[in-house]
Amino acid sequence: MKNFFGSIFINRDELREAGIDYPIKVEYYKITNEEEKIKENKLIYGIQIIKTEYRDKIGVEQEKIEHITNDESEITRMLSLIKENEVTPIGLEDVILEIKSRQALAKNKKLSYNT
Repeated sequence: MKNFFGSIFINRDELREAGIDYPIKVEYYKITNEEEKIKENKLIYGIQIIKTEYRDKIGVEQEKIEHITNDESEITRMLSLIKENEVTPIGLEDVILEIKSRQALAKNKKLSYNT
């Protein structure tokens, strides 16, 4: 199942600087797998991004990553960060990997301070 999180239109000035003269809309979704909810009795969250380019022909690009976390507040924080930074489908995997590695580093630092 996918739930709409938010959308943005990429800033026209930024697009012009990049030589792009058509609007681009990016939509962000929180996704869950209902089959796993039934099996495991818990939701596992993922993210889907859909980019739409409004040229002569409408072009759509999308990417989704499932099984990121079972913590809804964590996925909401990730989505907020991703939307705020206007991440497009091509960058989704890299951004998720970066967020997860920073979380692991922060967790390890916390553990080392406590020992």
